[in-house]
Amino acid sequence: MEKKTQTAANANNIYPIFDRMLSREDKEQLLGQRGVMLWFTGLSGSGKSTVAMALERELQRRGRLCRILDGDNIRTGINAGLGFSPEDRRENIRRIAEVGKLFVDTGIITLAAFVSPTEELRQMARHIIGEADFKEIFISTPLAECEKRDVKGLYARARRGEVKDFTGISAPFEQPEHPALALDTSCLSLEESVNKLLELLGLEPTQNL
Repeated sequence: MEKKTQTAANANNIYPIFDRMLSREDKEQLLGQRGVMLWFTGLSGSGKSTVAMALERELQRRGRLCRILDGDNIRTGINAGLGFSPEDRRENIRRIAEVGKLFVDTGIITLAAFVSPTEELRQMARHIIGEADFKEIFISTPLAECEKRDVKGLYARARRGEVKDFTGISAPFEQPEHPALALDTSCLSLEESVNKLLELLGLEPTQNL
C-alpha cells in the first residue's frame, strides 16, 4: 500500500506543472508583443526563406523578437536523423510545429519556412500550434520561375529522374485553398512582400529594406 502511494506521488511530481509556470501572458507582457506563427509554404526556390529573413530583419529593427525555423537549422539539428520518406516528412513537420508552438507560447514571432507540400501536413501544423496563432503564407511563385532560380540544379536533376519525389516535378504540391496571404515573388519586390506581411501583423509598412 505504501509502495503504491509512493508511486502515485512520484507520478504527480512528473505530470503538469503549468499552473506553476509563468503564463504566456507574462512572457508577452515582458516582450511587448504577441506570439504568432507565420507558416511559409511553397515550392523550392519560391522565395520562402528569402522573404522570411527580410521580415525577420525588419522586425528586429523595430525591436520585435523573432525566430526563423527552416531546413538549415532544423534538418541539421533536431531533425538530423530524419530522411525523406513520407513518414519522416510527416514527423519532420510535426516536430517543427511542436517546437514552433513553444516559441509562440513564449511570445515570439515565429517564421517557419518549409515546402510542406500537402494540405494534411499544413493542417496538422495548424492543429498543433492552434488556429488563433497560425497564419499560412503561400509563396505562390510559379514553377517556371522557381526552376530559373535553381542554383543547386535540383530541378534539372529531378527532370532527369536523378532526384526522386521532388515536389513540383515528380511529387505533387497541393496549393493552399485559403491562405492568410499569398505572395508571388516573381511579381512582388522583396519590400512589397515584407510590407504585406507587416500589414498582416498589424504593423506599419517600411521604406527601409
